[in-house]
Amino acid sequence: RFRLPFLLAASYFFYGWLNPLYVVLIAYSTVLDYIVAARMEKGKRRKSWLAVSIVNNLGLLGFFKYGAFVTDNLNVLLSSLRIPYVIPAPGVFLPAGLSFYIFQSLSYTIDCYRGNIERETSLIRYATFVAFFPRLLAGPIERARNLLPQLHKTPAISGQDIADGLSLFVVGLFKKVALADYLALYVNKVYAAPEQFQSPALLLATFLFAWQIYFDFSGYTDMARGVARMMGFRLMLNFNNPYLAASLGEFWQRWHISLSSWFKDYVYIPLGGNRKGTFGTYKNMFLTMVISGLWHGAAWTFVIWGALHALGRFATRELERTAFYREKVPKLIKQLFVFAFVMFAWIFFKADSIGDASVIVTRIFTSGFANPQCPLLAIVLILAVWLYQYVHESRAGWVLALAPVRIGTVVLMILYLAVFAPSSDQGFIYLQF
Repeated sequence: RFRLPFLLAASYFFYGWLNPLYVVLIAYSTVLDYIVAARMEKGKRRKSWLAVSIVNNLGLLGFFKYGAFVTDNLNVLLSSLRIPYVIPAPGVFLPAGLSFYIFQSLSYTIDCYRGNIERETSLIRYATFVAFFPRLLAGPIERARNLLPQLHKTPAISGQDIADGLSLFVVGLFKKVALADYLALYVNKVYAAPEQFQSPALLLATFLFAWQIYFDFSGYTDMARGVARMMGFRLMLNFNNPYLAASLGEFWQRWHISLSSWFKDYVYIPLGGNRKGTFGTYKNMFLTMVISGLWHGAAWTFVIWGALHALGRFATRELERTAFYREKVPKLIKQLFVFAFVMFAWIFFKADSIGDASVIVTRIFTSGFANPQCPLLAIVLILAVWLYQYVHESRAGWVLALAPVRIGTVVLMILYLAVFAPSSDQGFIYLQF
């Protein structure tokens, strides 16, 4: 009977350890959406109550995440109009994980409104669903239909759960510490002063960042899923070898799956999806990707990153449907093209400003050749991971599922972490979102 109260208290303690004010904010959001769902169940003014949830959640997100961004841009506008007034910055902090639990709670109220799920009658259970600590800071963004039913029963934790959970956690830790943090040493040096580096270093840093952000983010979700699995809970798969995608559409079915599916269900389809002709489809696709880009950060670089992915889908969507592309173009060529496009778009995601991104793109194509001075180990590690993923999706994938191979891989990761992994204080990239 104390299982859920203890889990909720542990989750709030975990979150409050970062900043006690975070707990006040998540508790407020949780209670309000719980009340909204209860009022909608009564069948009166359901749209009005849903509007309360949407306005409240997006209002919190807008105030804490985009307040400074809006203020800065308004001040630029006032300056360009020669109006001698400066709007003071709001001076608010961005609570860690805000975007993740806001979207999770918002999906619950929308699903209740649509009748896709039944309202959760227990406030403690619902609060635990929102604040479940393994996934709280950086996802995955769980749906109520997956996680809430698991909270209704005491999980029967098996030895297999412990083994699989530990394996997932070690893999995630290895991705973060041994791979992402190691690659960050080179990437951060180059991107901090791109004007000082020439084409090979800028290209290599961009290539390494593509893998750094994958290892960093998927590493967190692997650890989150591993911790949850050891407690008997199964969180959704959030990454599925995205750099093996053979089309840009497939990439978004493999990358940050919980967010991609969230935008599909709660933004793209409500906008009209692909039901309003070619122009309507592309318009909805563009709006969804731009909003997705803005979700990642309060900067124009993220908007451009989202717009680039939308334009990429426009340019390739019809081509990918042709028999020639499906049957004649080798899969490896498709995968390399998708990776190259995604890697180029990452420039705008990583760069500190549009100016820095422009410098990087320009110098990649115009600057001379110089030794990038990249450690060979970085390339070897990435090639090893890519080969592992390629085998995993091939006919020989069954070999990797053998117990000796799995155990041996985990042991090698632990030894590498203990002996070779450098000490690092690199935070998770997605905690800022």
